[in-house]
Amino acid sequence: MLEVQEREGTVIFSVRVQPRASKDEIAGEMGGALKVRLRAPAVEGRANEALVEFLAQLLKTPRSAVRILGGERSRKKRLEIRGVTQQQILSLVVQDA
Repeated sequence: MLEVQEREGTVIFSVRVQPRASKDEIAGEMGGALKVRLRAPAVEGRANEALVEFLAQLLKTPRSAVRILGGERSRKKRLEIRGVTQQQILSLVVQDA
């Protein structure tokens, strides 16, 4: 089950990133984290930028509302997104399942 914390208008959750995939997509849940496949390579922060852009588009929120809290150089990252609910994050898993 995806672990999502919600407080003061923000949600915090973990993401497992798979860079250099064939397309950008949500690939379900893996070990309590949202699994995201991205076309961008994990070079010079391009996968991080692609992750922020992809999630902002999916959740229809500005890019500035999406922030990587930790794990910038790791496949597993902690994200904070302002202006969305816990239910919106959980629905991302259901949509692509």
